[in-house]
Amino acid sequence: MSEKPVQIQTKLDWSGYESYGSFGSFDFGGFGESEAAAPATGGGYAKAAAVCMGKRHCQQKDKGVMCPSFRVTDDEKHSTHHRAVTLKAALEGEFGEHPFLSEELAEAMELCVSCKGCKSECPHGVDMALLRVEALAQRWQQLGYVPLRERLFANTPRFARHLKLINWVGTLRKRVPLIAKAMESWLGIAARRSLPRAAAQDFISSQPRSVAVTEGAREVVLLVDTFSNHLDPQIAQAALDVLQAAGYTVHIAQPVAGERALCCGRTFLSNGLIAEARAEATRLLDALTPFAERGLPVIGLEPSCLLMLRDEYHALGLGERVTKLANAAVLLEEFLAREHDAKRLTLPLKPLTGKVLVHGHCHQKTFGAMPAMGKVLGLVPGLQVEFIESSCCGMSGSFGMEVEHYDVAMRMGELSLLPAVRAAAADTLLIANGTSCRHQIRDGAAREATHLAQVLQRALQ
Repeated sequence: MSEKPVQIQTKLDWSGYESYGSFGSFDFGGFGESEAAAPATGGGYAKAAAVCMGKRHCQQKDKGVMCPSFRVTDDEKHSTHHRAVTLKAALEGEFGEHPFLSEELAEAMELCVSCKGCKSECPHGVDMALLRVEALAQRWQQLGYVPLRERLFANTPRFARHLKLINWVGTLRKRVPLIAKAMESWLGIAARRSLPRAAAQDFISSQPRSVAVTEGAREVVLLVDTFSNHLDPQIAQAALDVLQAAGYTVHIAQPVAGERALCCGRTFLSNGLIAEARAEATRLLDALTPFAERGLPVIGLEPSCLLMLRDEYHALGLGERVTKLANAAVLLEEFLAREHDAKRLTLPLKPLTGKVLVHGHCHQKTFGAMPAMGKVLGLVPGLQVEFIESSCCGMSGSFGMEVEHYDVAMRMGELSLLPAVRAAAADTLLIANGTSCRHQIRDGAAREATHLAQVLQRALQ
C-alpha cells in the first residue's frame, strides 16, 4: 500500500480554502494522534477537509440538523468528524493509489445525506456535503464510469418533460409487487418506495415568454425548479398567484426558445456529475444574470435548488456572475418576510382557522430561512402554527430511493418527523417546502403535505 500523498486534480473550485493553514492537533479517531494541517496534496480540497477540528459536535443529539446518520446509528463512523478524518487519510495515501475506490472512504461517505447541517452547526463550518460531491466525482473518474442508477437520478431534469408518459409504470409497479422487486434488483430502487408522479401539464410551457410590466409595480423573477415545474406545477401557480395578488409584476425565468426548462443542476451535483451541473448552472446564469444586474429579486420555491445559487454555485468556477445572482436569490418566504419588514408588502389575506404543522427542509434550516417561514405564516389571521423540531426527513433526494439506504432513511424520518405527522389531527395542515420531504411524509405517514405558497394562495381574499 502506498504511503505517498495522492495527486488529484479537483473538479470543484476549492480556492476559497487555499489560505487555510495548520489548525493544531486533535484525535483522529481510529487513525491516532495527528496534526490538523491539511495533507500535502489536494490543495484547497484537502484544507477544506482539515477544517474539522475534532470538536465532535456532529456526535451530539441536541436540537438541530447535524448529523442525521450519526443520530440513527450511534456509530462514530457515520459522523462528519469521521468522514473528514477518513478523507484526509485517503489524500495522505493511506488507502493506496486509488483512494476514492477504497472501502474505507466509501463506508465513511455512504450515509452522508448532504443536509448541510455541519456547515452551519459545526463550530468550524465543515462543508461535508460539498466534500462528498468531490469525493464522488473522483470515485467515478477512478472507476471509469458512472453507475446506471446514479446517471438515472442525475439526469432527471433532462427527461422530466417525458415523465408524464410513464406514470403508468409507477401505477403498475404499485399493483404488481414483482415489478417493484424487479426494478429493485435491476436499478437498486427500493421496492417499498413509491415513485414520483408527473403532472399532466408542466407549468413553464403554459406561461408567456414575455410579461407586460404594470406601471409602478415592483418587478420580481420567479424561478420554477424542475420539481415544481413537472411534478407539482400547482405550487408554482400558487406562488405566481400570491406574488401577483401582492401587486408584483412577475417574470417567469425562461430558457432560450426551443430548449428544455431551466434547471439549477442540483441532481447532477448530488450524484457527482460536476461537469453536467456546471453546464446547467451556466444556462441558468445566462437566463437570470440580466435580471440580477437590474437588481430584481430571483424567487425560488424548492430550498435545495434555490439555495444552491447562494452556496454551491461559488464552487463551480463560473466567475463573477455567481455573486450577483447569489445576492439576488431568495426563497419565497424570505422575500415576503423582507418585503413585510420593509413595509412594502400588501397582501390581502383572509382568516384560516385551524392548526398548521411545519417541517423545515434541512437547507432552509442551514441557511436561516425558518424564521421567515414563521413570520409569513403569522400574516394569515387565525392560523395556529407549530414547527416540528426535526433533523433530516431521511429522503434527501435520491438517498431514500436507494434500496441499501431505505431502512436508514425511514429511521431518520422516525426520529421525530413521521411520529409528529401521524399524531397530527386529520384537519391539520402539513407544510413541507421540500419535494423530498413531502415524498417522505407521503410514504412514511400516508399524509399529504403542502407548500407554503399553497397555504397563502388558500388565504387570498
